[in-house]
Amino acid sequence: MKRIVLAFSGGLDTSVALVWLRETYQCPVTAFIADVGQNEDLEAIGRRAEQLGADGVHILDLREEFARDYVFPMHRADARYEGQYLLGSPIARPLIAAAQIRVAEEVGADAVAHGCTGKGNCQARFELAYAALRPDIKIIVPWREWDLGGRTDLLAYADKRGIELDFSSGERPYSIDANLLHTCYEGEVLEDPAVAPPAGLRQRVRDIADTPEEPEILRIGFERGDPVTVNDDRLAPAELLYVLGEIGSRHGIGRLDMVENRINGIKTRTVSEAPAGTLLWHAHRAVQTLVLDPEVSALKEELAPRYARYVYNGLWFAPERQMLQAAIDFSQQDVTGEVTLELHRGNVQVLGRTSPNSRYDTSYATFEADNVFDQRDSSGWLRVNMVRFRLGRST
Repeated sequence: MKRIVLAFSGGLDTSVALVWLRETYQCPVTAFIADVGQNEDLEAIGRRAEQLGADGVHILDLREEFARDYVFPMHRADARYEGQYLLGSPIARPLIAAAQIRVAEEVGADAVAHGCTGKGNCQARFELAYAALRPDIKIIVPWREWDLGGRTDLLAYADKRGIELDFSSGERPYSIDANLLHTCYEGEVLEDPAVAPPAGLRQRVRDIADTPEEPEILRIGFERGDPVTVNDDRLAPAELLYVLGEIGSRHGIGRLDMVENRINGIKTRTVSEAPAGTLLWHAHRAVQTLVLDPEVSALKEELAPRYARYVYNGLWFAPERQMLQAAIDFSQQDVTGEVTLELHRGNVQVLGRTSPNSRYDTSYATFEADNVFDQRDSSGWLRVNMVRFRLGRST
C-alpha cells in the first residue's frame, strides 16, 4: 500500500483501527473525518488522530450536501425500513464513502478503510459505495482481518498500546451514531431486547415528562417535494433539518425502539431518535395527499418499501435505486404547498394542508347537493365491477 485513507470517527473502533493499520501495513494512514452534523468537536477528533499516528487529517463539512442530495431525495420517497426506521445511519454512509474517495484521490491513496464490524450493515454501505465510485481502489476492513473478537478485545488492545479512551460516564461505550437527521444507540445492555434503555442514555429527544405542557403549532412549506420553509422562514437544507430537529426534540418527538433485520439476516435491537425526520415524514405525506393522482399515489406506496430496502442495503449508487429515484421525482413535480402540524407530548397531528396544485375539489367531495357528479352514474360502474362475482356462481 502507498497510503490508506481511514474513515475516522474518534471512537474505540477507529482509534484501534488507525494504530493497527499503521502497524500492519507499514504505510502512511490519512484520517478522514466527515461532518454530517454529529455535533462533536471535530478539531479535537482530528488532533486525536494525529496523536495516534495519522500522517494527515482531512475534515470535510458535508452537512449541506447531506441534507440536499441525500436526506431530501430519500424523504421524497417517504422511505421507512420495515415500516418504522427512518434510515438515519444508512443515508449518511454513501455520502461519507463518496467524500472519502475524493480525499483518497486528492492524497494519492490506493486504499481506503473503515471501522465497521464484519457482521453489521455499514460494511456493505461503505464498500458498495466504494465499488460503485472507484472499483479499482483497495478496501481494507480491520474487523475482518485482525484477531480481535469483540469490544472487550479492543479495549485490551487499546490499553496495551496506550490508546487513551474517554468514557466520561465511567461505563463501557455504547455504539452511537449521530448526524443532522438522527442519533442511534446499539450494544451493551441494549443487546437484550427485553431491557428498557437506561435512563439518561438518549440525549437528543426530551423525555415526555420534560416536554412543554402546551402544544406548539408548526408550519412546513414544500416545493417540488422538498421542504423549504419553517414557519414562513426560508432555510437552507442543513439549517432546516437543524431547526426541525430542535423543535421536534423539545416536544419529545422521534424516539424509536425496534428490532430490525440486518442485511445478513441477523436481528438487532436499535434505539434511535429522529425528530427532524419524523416531522418531515408526517408533513410531506400530508401535502402530497392533495396533489398526487390516485394511481400514482398507490404506486408510490408500493415503491417506498423497496426504496427503503435499497437505502438500508447500501445500494444508494446502484442503478435500481437511481431508477426508482427518477420515478419518485416525477411524482413530486407538483408537490408544493404548506402543512400545519400540532406537536404535543411526543405526538404529531396534522391540522391542515394547502397546495396551489391541489386536486381536492369541494364541489366533488361535498356531501351536499352538487351539479358536477351524477350519482346515478355509479350504478352502471358498480354493475360492471360486479360481473366477476356473478360469473361461475349458481343462482
